[in-house]
Amino acid sequence: MALLPVDQALQRLLDGAEPADSEQVSIGEAAGRVLAEEVRALRTQPPFDASAMDGYAVRAADIETVPVTLDVIGQAPAGQHFHGMVGPGQAVRIFTGAPVPPGADTVVIQENTRLLDNGAVEIVELTASGRNIRLKGLDFSTGDLLLEKGWLLDAGAVSLAAAANHPTLSVLRRPLLAIIATGDELLPPGSEPGPDQIIASNGYGVAAIARSVGAEVLDLGIVSDSLPAISSRIRHAIEQRADVIVTLGGASVGDHDLTHDALVAEGMTLGFWKIAMRPGKPLMFGRRGTTRFLGFPGNPVASLVCSHLFLKPLLSRLGGRAFSQDIRDAVLDEPMAANDLRQDYVRAMLHDEPDGRITATPFATQDSSMLKTFSQANGLIIREPFAPAAEAGSICKVLRLR
Repeated sequence: MALLPVDQALQRLLDGAEPADSEQVSIGEAAGRVLAEEVRALRTQPPFDASAMDGYAVRAADIETVPVTLDVIGQAPAGQHFHGMVGPGQAVRIFTGAPVPPGADTVVIQENTRLLDNGAVEIVELTASGRNIRLKGLDFSTGDLLLEKGWLLDAGAVSLAAAANHPTLSVLRRPLLAIIATGDELLPPGSEPGPDQIIASNGYGVAAIARSVGAEVLDLGIVSDSLPAISSRIRHAIEQRADVIVTLGGASVGDHDLTHDALVAEGMTLGFWKIAMRPGKPLMFGRRGTTRFLGFPGNPVASLVCSHLFLKPLLSRLGGRAFSQDIRDAVLDEPMAANDLRQDYVRAMLHDEPDGRITATPFATQDSSMLKTFSQANGLIIREPFAPAAEAGSICKVLRLR
């Protein structure tokens, strides 16, 4: 089977991927979700002309010259309105958020007043007509479109929806990712490995990347190198209605790499296998109905690079999120050798220079088992297939990881 270019593999992966169905969630649980329906205001905000400051509600005509003394005829705390009208020479003590009483058209802040012993108030600073009043509907009015379908709900958006009197919102269901680690040699963290065993680590990084784009994760643990065992775990993921299933390991061509056979046994149709990339060549993709499957290599860095390149875009699409890789131009700090037929993703340190340039320094060792350098890297240098040798100071493409 010929090696498939990365961009073609991604296009096949995303082909036909549509957002999941919707569900109602409480406004308190809506942050980080994607709107399935537009949100319109169910009320007007503010619902009346409201004071923007603590002070005195007055008639502008009474304070054209200062100082001037006005009779205080009552007060309007927040949540209560003054029963009456402000007439000539009168003022009402008012607090932030309270309705401006009829007759008043200006609020003088309390710092610009002096309360007299007889209960009257002296206005000591000029205040322009209409100041310190939030007019009815200043923010929004009933029926206004506030948030469009597809909006990713952040702190401001959920606050706006709550202010518009929405106790619940219709959001897209989070895509469900099932993760299955394969290999007799694997043990969970905290175990005491034998001489031929290692600690499983890939799944935690893959899960973190999935959650970063809003997916839910179902960790189905470690399964032994047995065709019935792998098939059973894949079947369980399908029964749990996983939108995407990722297996870690078993995607190569060894005698114990049984993932492909297990997928076929469970009705998966293979879309592609083997990508012209490094690391991550053995990547496998298949489908069964609406369930998508990704078989990642067992090498930790390969599985994480594949997650950034393929899993994040797929889960974003299924979750209704806009997504694009953060790919930029950078200046190589060091020379790089010519590349072969595979697109190379080289772990690197990216530095933002004072002049606006980005410089990229590749790590000297790029073995796909080395998680330490991946955790230190904040970017990947992208080397196109058959790219010629590059000198220090030349321009390269980089993918920012963070």
